[in-house]
Amino acid sequence: MTYRCSNCGENARRARTNYLFRESGLSNVVLKNIEIIKCAHCGNQDPIIHRMADVMRQIAQALVEKPFALMGEEIRFLRKYLGMSGVAFAGLLHADKTVLSRWENNQVGVGSKSDLLIRAIACNLGSGLRSEAERVVRKFPEIDESDQKVVRIEIHDATFAYA
Repeated sequence: MTYRCSNCGENARRARTNYLFRESGLSNVVLKNIEIIKCAHCGNQDPIIHRMADVMRQIAQALVEKPFALMGEEIRFLRKYLGMSGVAFAGLLHADKTVLSRWENNQVGVGSKSDLLIRAIACNLGSGLRSEAERVVRKFPEIDESDQKVVRIEIHDATFAYA
């Protein structure tokens, strides 16, 4: 089968590799051993992602279970995963939309109580996460509130792992 590059239109080939999933809005998600369409001419790579909803749920689950404070792009991902506007999400948090925007853009760190509330809201409203809510909430005392670390999330065969 012949493939065309979505960027330059040249011939491309199908390959299997690890893929940094920047389209998620996160800088730390790697899809392991997935198929891509790779262009030798311009270097473009287009992932072939099966069961996208499952992948997004796994990312959301990894974020709510993350043992460190949430970072701005992670808060934005969870809000978008819930399909909520900034105004609506800020309303659930009893925060001003400008405060939420500052959190999402890393202009100011999110407080520890707001971090926990964001996780709890995501667990309760997020598609496919409710069954994990109790387990996630019971892990809240283990979260290192003093540290915002980027934790690499790897998704492979319907499971995620931190790297």
